[in-house]
Amino acid sequence: MILWTKFIRLCTLAIHALNFLAPLMDLAARIWLANVFFRSGWVKISSWSSTLELFDYIYHVPYLPPHVAAYLAASVELGGSALLAMGLGGRFAATALFILNATAVISYPDLSASGLEEHFFWGLLLLLFIFHGPGKLSLDTLIQNKLMNKKIKT
Repeated sequence: MILWTKFIRLCTLAIHALNFLAPLMDLAARIWLANVFFRSGWVKISSWSSTLELFDYIYHVPYLPPHVAAYLAASVELGGSALLAMGLGGRFAATALFILNATAVISYPDLSASGLEEHFFWGLLLLLFIFHGPGKLSLDTLIQNKLMNKKIKT
């Protein structure tokens, strides 16, 4: 019985440690994922003429003129990634990036199997933030806590 009690205590400590580290993992995942999209947006604006050519001839975004699609893609990649990294409007940013990610898969017919796998992985992480939120170490949580404290004081 003593061995069982020690095992339960050890498991409880492990769970507390994981719960303590969970917000750090949320933050790390948000920053890593935001970096992926930010770098893509940065490449787009760094060589804008090439980006416009790609959207004119290679990427076939449904329902949007190529130049509009290029502006939207760059804006969502840069703005959405910044918001996701900060956790400000985290669910909104993750949703915008998820739609962009899905559109990229649909719009680029020559995507390799490994490229498709990366997009699938990014999509799963974005779904995590859509449903779970950006986590405790985010501006969303900070703002929510400030608003809750104001309601409690009044």
